[in-house]
Amino acid sequence: MNQYLITAFDGTDENALDRRMSVRSFHLEGAKKLKESGNFIIGGAMLNDEGKMIGSTMILQFENPEELQLWIDSEPYIQQGVWEKFDVKPFRVANI
Repeated sequence: MNQYLITAFDGTDENALDRRMSVRSFHLEGAKKLKESGNFIIGGAMLNDEGKMIGSTMILQFENPEELQLWIDSEPYIQQGVWEKFDVKPFRVANI
């Protein structure tokens, strides 16, 4: 499987956290499905100095780039404008 490091930053406007919270349950449900299918390795929220969520980091794996694109096309945080920008990089989890 191809592994990917996803780094995503929320918007910085005054409604950013509310937008995140309004779709968070859908995002987490999708992450649970990814975990069940073996596509989710690890992930979580990035926090600012006050402990508020400002983005996400995930390591996912997919058989091919088309499956990765299907995830991107259906991810609620992308579709609902929570993540203002995100970056996807090929990654390899250390086998230790």
